[in-house]
Amino acid sequence: MSRSQEATATHCPYCALQCGMNLRPQPDGGGVTVEERPGFPVNRGALCGKGRTAPAVLDSRVRLTEPLVRTRPGGPLAPATWEQALDAVAAGLTRTRRAHGPDAVGVFGGGGLTNEKAYALGKFARVALGTSQIDYNGRFCMSSAAAAHQRAFGLDRGLPFPLEDIPRTGCLILVGSNPAETMPPALRYLTELKANGGTLIVVDPRRTRTAEHADLHLAPRPGTDLALALGLLHLVVAEGRTDPEFIAARTTGWEDARAAAMAHWPELVERITGVPVPRLRRASEMFCEPDSAMVLTARGPEQQAKGTDTVGAWINLCLATGRAGRPHSGYGCLTGQGNGQGGREHGQKADQLPGYRKLTDPAARAHVARVWGVDPDSLPGPGRSAYELLDALGGEVKALLLMGSNPVVSAPRAAHVEERIRSLDFLAVADVVLSETAALADVVLPVTQWAEETGTTTSLEGRVLLRRQALTPPPGVRGDLEVLHGLAARLGLEKGFPTDPEEVFGELRRASAGGPADYSGISYARIAAEQGVFWPCPEGSPGTPRLFLDRFATEDGRARFVPVVHREAAETPDAAYPLLLTTGRVVAQYQSGAQTRRVPELNEAAPGPFVELHPRLAARLGVADGTPLAVTSRRGRAVAPARITDAIRADTVFMPFHWYGEGRANTLTNPALDPLSRMPEFKVCAVRVEPA
Repeated sequence: MSRSQEATATHCPYCALQCGMNLRPQPDGGGVTVEERPGFPVNRGALCGKGRTAPAVLDSRVRLTEPLVRTRPGGPLAPATWEQALDAVAAGLTRTRRAHGPDAVGVFGGGGLTNEKAYALGKFARVALGTSQIDYNGRFCMSSAAAAHQRAFGLDRGLPFPLEDIPRTGCLILVGSNPAETMPPALRYLTELKANGGTLIVVDPRRTRTAEHADLHLAPRPGTDLALALGLLHLVVAEGRTDPEFIAARTTGWEDARAAAMAHWPELVERITGVPVPRLRRASEMFCEPDSAMVLTARGPEQQAKGTDTVGAWINLCLATGRAGRPHSGYGCLTGQGNGQGGREHGQKADQLPGYRKLTDPAARAHVARVWGVDPDSLPGPGRSAYELLDALGGEVKALLLMGSNPVVSAPRAAHVEERIRSLDFLAVADVVLSETAALADVVLPVTQWAEETGTTTSLEGRVLLRRQALTPPPGVRGDLEVLHGLAARLGLEKGFPTDPEEVFGELRRASAGGPADYSGISYARIAAEQGVFWPCPEGSPGTPRLFLDRFATEDGRARFVPVVHREAAETPDAAYPLLLTTGRVVAQYQSGAQTRRVPELNEAAPGPFVELHPRLAARLGVADGTPLAVTSRRGRAVAPARITDAIRADTVFMPFHWYGEGRANTLTNPALDPLSRMPEFKVCAVRVEPA
């Protein structure tokens, strides 16, 4: 049902670009149509197919429109009233807490939740449930980059500069990112870069649509990005291309990092990565020749059990050449999920409080506790990271409240995670659609989606944006804030969980004030007037589009070099599993596909999983395009048709991860964790491939 016939300025529900769009209600009350919003600077009106078709998921024939409750174990989900559903959730959580303690209840959130919902969910876990067991699927997104950011710069924001700076740099190294498919409107920043005379280096084991735009494509063996970065730093030092004045004035730790890099000479790096020495030398020259340069990473180097060190090596390259803390230069991370940035800043992560405060910091606990009106000592300590939480389900964690995530498809070692979810005593899921995970729940709560609610998100630039409600949700659907309010009341907290998003944002501002991610100077009115506001933004601040130009966010204002050395992936090929698998996305689907797989136009473009392999490997296996292939790892087996292309290394196969069933790529992936970020090693594991 429409609210008015005027178009509403809002943002796309999918990736971290958060492209601007207008939604215009149809005159017959049949939903909304998407219109361009050229005035928003990030995408200037451009939208990908996912954004254009996003209203299809608003259709009541596609989405959930009433609560569902499983009245007996193993029985079917049946329609219920909201009162019955909320009573059942509260009873299930309370029963578990009383029998086993608060940490037997887990909470799992999502990187698509607005800042208000992420904040309220973290508060609900720690205040209403008293549990430490909360994390979110953003742990699988950019946690390695976040850890490396914190370690080197003292602050984590995906991009320390706005996207508009990218076309102005002299050279861009893009590592493990394919924006031509993952965020197509961003491709124009790369074409503008080249039009301005800049050069583009793409690092990816596949010749992706993005790599086809590169001046130089480096195709390392999966899992060797760390060695590649160290090899480039070795060359920079050996060829006298460092910036000694910058190193002396603005950094610490150079000598140890230099010594570690010098152990990775070009010929050794060629043997490890498969990238020829002449191409390594050319990359070093291209990066150092212009006055400015950038490195941007994405999931390729980050989703590894050494992802933090890998990102750290690329940061070291930037610091050694003076390509950080200066205009049109620096290291940045391309966040994936729509609110992956804001989602972790305000309390969904196991170790963080709102404003990016550390849960172990007494001053941080005291500040947030004052805002929440609770005793600081009542706040639980850090809990398990995302995969560790999922792995504990059915054991120490016996009940789970899950919002906006589909780990049955998206988690590593997914068959094991599905088994753990099935073993729970109680599972409640709040979602827009009946995802594969929601289908396993005891209670399913149908919640509003982006066009039916107001709230803020924080894009990959650190720009806080306002999504505006354009439609009234169908009868039987409630907002996540209403869900948390209703559950808190049933758990004895009548106050503290408001349902108005602007009121929640006001509390978030107070909770974040003085923290690293300070939103206290941001308001809905400012966001609307200024096309978004960059954090940190203390009260009275204009916001901060560009970080680190004067000093880094460390105690002494200097960036930290961290010495790192190459180490093998957690799992390497052997006689039983001789090939490498890497995973990723395709342009027409998004994340676990829970929503995009329900859009006919997108399914027509990308109807199912596939196994991409090189012609030489296909010939060795005796298979043709479309032949069903079985891909087997130490964790399971997936089957999907062959897609033969010379755009991939001959020792590597690729699978997209958007599908459930026998083609589920994450059945195969390795949950080996980075020791600092706790990121699983999605991007490399050993497999064998054979005709199914």
